[in-house]
Amino acid sequence: MEGKSAPPPSPFERSGPEFGHPLLRILQEFTIEANRYVDAAGERKDMHRTDMNALAVIMRHTARGNVVTPGLLRKELNLSSPATTALIDRLDSSGHVVRERHSTDRRQVQLKMTPKAFQEGGAIFAPLAQHMGTAMAGFSEAELETVTRFMTAMIDATVAARTESG
Repeated sequence: MEGKSAPPPSPFERSGPEFGHPLLRILQEFTIEANRYVDAAGERKDMHRTDMNALAVIMRHTARGNVVTPGLLRKELNLSSPATTALIDRLDSSGHVVRERHSTDRRQVQLKMTPKAFQEGGAIFAPLAQHMGTAMAGFSEAELETVTRFMTAMIDATVAARTESG
């Protein structure tokens, strides 16, 4: 078509120093491979990606000492209230989470992972952790500190981009 040009490629489709750093493509490839791993691992345990993500959210907040409520899970996973209820029902019936009343505010329901969830999560992610640990062993502590700073900055940049576009 005359007069119309194709939209410019995204930074992930371009190559060369003028279009950004090659690390952008590597980060994209890592994200794709990590997603494939989660999909394959979840499939083996008959769990959907949303179920796996929910358990990761619960585990992360629990490790930080935060109370995990259905509302927090809904917000973190960007789900509707009915979808959140269905998710929690699935995780409850599969034996991965339990609903408990908060100790000080009996009206508030909190979600806790069961020992089964921790055991299965460990089994699912142990091979990945082992391979990543082996890969990391080839780097010095200083290099790992730099990569940690870099990955933290990339996570922050991704959150900022999501927040701005929402």
